[in-house]
Amino acid sequence: MNGRNYLLDTNFILGILKSNPAVIAEISSRSVYTSECFYSVITRMELLGYHGITADEECLIKEKLAHFTSCSLTSEIEEAVINLRKKRKIKLPDAIIAATALCSDLKLLSLDRHLLSVVNAARKEH
Repeated sequence: MNGRNYLLDTNFILGILKSNPAVIAEISSRSVYTSECFYSVITRMELLGYHGITADEECLIKEKLAHFTSCSLTSEIEEAVINLRKKRKIKLPDAIIAATALCSDLKLLSLDRHLLSVVNAARKEH
């Protein structure tokens, strides 16, 4: 994977679904194409495992995810998650997303500033 590919965080995909102006602006300014977009398996779990999700919402999410590529958990990602959690205060789902971006050499697109700062700091360490 190259530097032109993106890992979409859960909140970023929700922003796409809801036409969030900040998300739309980010996509436009970077000229992001769906073929360049990936998501972590944890994102799929978060989106589809939401309590109270309707059948229509589930269908819409599945349709959107079908346009992107899923990143599976690997032993490398697992080790990176463990190391991130040892070094920083970060929730497990966020650590999985961060580690996926780092190990897959993907640029993280997220509305979560803390998560972005964790990824940026980890990149600087390596």
